[in-house]
Amino acid sequence: MNKLSIVKEFAQNQLKNDKTGHDFNHILRVVKNAQLILAGESANSELVLVSAYLHDVFDDKLIEDPASKRQEVRQKLTELGYPSNFIDQVFEIIDNMSFSANLAQKKTLSIEGQIVQDADRLDAIGAVGIARAFYYGGHFGETMYDPEILPRQQMNKTAYRQPGTVINHFYEKLLKLKDQMNTITAQTIAKQRQRFMLDFLEKFKSEWGQ
Repeated sequence: MNKLSIVKEFAQNQLKNDKTGHDFNHILRVVKNAQLILAGESANSELVLVSAYLHDVFDDKLIEDPASKRQEVRQKLTELGYPSNFIDQVFEIIDNMSFSANLAQKKTLSIEGQIVQDADRLDAIGAVGIARAFYYGGHFGETMYDPEILPRQQMNKTAYRQPGTVINHFYEKLLKLKDQMNTITAQTIAKQRQRFMLDFLEKFKSEWGQ
C-alpha cells in the first residue's frame, strides 16, 4: 500500500462516525474535485491530495480536541516518511483554506492550497451543497427558516460560528463562494451550481408562502 492510500485509510477511519456532512463521502468528493482541477493546473498533486484527504480531520467545529488531533495527523505523516516541510505545507493549506479563516482578511494560498480550497467549496454548493447545509443545520439544531431573521452581514469568525438559520447560511456563505473560486475549472463548475441554488431558494420561499 502506498503512502497516499494509507493517508486515505487514515482519513476514512477518523471520519467514519461523522454526522455533520463532513464524512468520508465528502472527502472522496473533494478529492475527486481536486483531481479534476489538477488536470488544468501545474501543482504538486501529492500535496493537494494529502491535504484534501485530511482537511476535516482536525476541524475545530467538528471535534472537541483539535490540538490533539493535529498532533496525531502530524505523527502519522511523519511515520509515513513525509518530510517536515511537506507536512508544514499540508497544515498551512488546511489552516488557511476555510471560509471562516478568510472572513477578516483573505489568506494568500499556494496553488496547491487554492486547488484544495476550490475542491472543498465546490462540495458546499449545488445539489449536494444544499443537502449538506440542511444536514449540518439539523445536526446542530438550527432553525430551517424564519423570514423574520435576516442574513447577517460583516461577520467575524466568532459571529459566523453562532447559530443562524439554514436558509440564511446560503446568503451568508454559500452564494458567495462562486465569486471566490481560484481556478478556471472551479469557476466554471460553480456557475452551474450557483444557478441551481438560486432556483432552489426561489422555489423554497414560494412553497413556504413568502
